Amino acid sequence: MREDESLGALVAEASTHISTLVRAEIELAKSELKFDAKRVGMATGLFAAAAFTLHLVLILASFTIAYVLHDAVGLSTWLSFLIVTVFYLVTAGVLGFVGYRRLQGLAGFKRTRRSLQSLKSTDETPHIEPVATATAGEVGAHRATIAS
Repeated sequence: MREDESLGALVAEASTHISTLVRAEIELAKSELKFDAKRVGMATGLFAAAAFTLHLVLILASFTIAYVLHDAVGLSTWLSFLIVTVFYLVTAGVLGFVGYRRLQGLAGFKRTRRSLQSLKSTDETPHIEPVATATAGEVGAHRATIAS
């Protein structure tokens, strides 16, 4: 600590250093976010390409299953394709039902909505009561009456 500087000058210097540190941390976070966003974008594109390829595989596998049912089991072609189609419809229905049931359990920001409503219901200008000096026993004395 420099002896010749006043307390105000030291506080101003500390404030400048803190401000510089905060700006540097924000810049670091921005650069990390840009790097991560590029990686996430690339990964999303690769996942989309994989999903498209799997969709094509599913279509081809559906034709294969239908023709196997036609040749191996001896069903007519239209019946083989109908069986595959009904299987996919049932699978889609089950998946949709399970997804719907999972969505029913969402909280839907209930706590956030409740706190916002409580903020709206209070006055626009908060009333701040003056702090009176009290002993430690007097500070918590009102809690016993509220809880009971």
